[in-house]
Amino acid sequence: MKKFFSMAVVVVMLLGIIAGCAPASDPADDNTGGNADFKVGFIFLHDENSTYDKNFMDAADAAAAACGLSADQVVKKVGIDESDACYNAAAELVDEGCDLVFADSFGHETYILQAAKEFPEVQFCHATGTMAHTENLPNFHNAFASIYEGRYLAGIAAGMKLNEMIEQGKFTADEAKMGYVGAFNYAEVVSGYTSFFLGARSVCPTATMEVVYTNSWFDIALEKEAANTLIKDGCKLISQHADSEGAPKACEEAGIPNVAYNISTISMAPNTALISSKINWQPYMEMIIKNTQSGTEIPADYCPGLKEDAVQLTELNSAVAAKGTQEAIDKAKAEFIAGTLHVFDTSKFTYKGEQLTSYMADVDTDDAFTPDTEVVENGYFNESSKRSAPYFDIKTIDGITEK
Repeated sequence: MKKFFSMAVVVVMLLGIIAGCAPASDPADDNTGGNADFKVGFIFLHDENSTYDKNFMDAADAAAAACGLSADQVVKKVGIDESDACYNAAAELVDEGCDLVFADSFGHETYILQAAKEFPEVQFCHATGTMAHTENLPNFHNAFASIYEGRYLAGIAAGMKLNEMIEQGKFTADEAKMGYVGAFNYAEVVSGYTSFFLGARSVCPTATMEVVYTNSWFDIALEKEAANTLIKDGCKLISQHADSEGAPKACEEAGIPNVAYNISTISMAPNTALISSKINWQPYMEMIIKNTQSGTEIPADYCPGLKEDAVQLTELNSAVAAKGTQEAIDKAKAEFIAGTLHVFDTSKFTYKGEQLTSYMADVDTDDAFTPDTEVVENGYFNESSKRSAPYFDIKTIDGITEK
């Protein structure tokens, strides 16, 4: 009995030693990051009626759920315009205990920067901004995505549809005119409409495009009016960089194919919606939440793309799209990921009749928007490599006009 007892004691002691050597559960392995007091705040320019803001809201909800945050750990400020209201919203979020604040609109940036300087213990992240890479603040960060690649892919769907309509005798090849509803004439919009056009041109070489600006990010009536103006001007297909359903609904009423942005519009335009491009913000939001919780550095200026699933296309409307469209998109997408296809390949477009061989872009933005960085490299305009926010601001390359 004594021998048995001694062996039992040894076993118990060994088990205790093993248990003592085993690593304790890491709080960072917990979905909440081991910090039940953690809070994240979001500032949105509009409400969920804006397709732009809804895309961010959906990503915020998905990221919070993926990170195991409870409802009281997520605070949202909706309808915050690009004014002191943004700074006030940021300060309120800090007062409410937020460790991380994210704002979604270009015009929010100066106010978010102001807050970042005032509250250095809080991380501030901002979408579409231009200043983080020169401000060099450890708690102020910009992010965007290579959405120009997504717009190019959506442009392929548009060009394939133009080809189909030409083959059906609905119009001639030299009448393959598209329309584009743009919000403002900022580089972000110019880069977007140019990449969409180049995607269409890659499969329909006679395509042209007319651009109309609404001078508003979100105005249903103005966007619908702009689309109708383009349709009256003879445009056979409409796309947009504006944030409401105005243009898609105008296209559905007129029977004109449409390519949208941020969300699928098939439910509201089943007979005309082709596809939409969008930025998937969820991976970025998950990263900044987890990095803030763990004390890991957040990139100052971040621009993921197709490879990281940060750029996406919504489902293709097979009832409207031309045959072979998905295959053409898939081929180009694979080439983008492989690095063998570039949206702004300077051999594929001209500006004022000439090929672009050099371009100084305004990357380190100042008040005078002074060109400061050479961005034509290896035969293409190297968009978003010098800064996450777009800087392709060459308005109306040959084939595009502004109304």
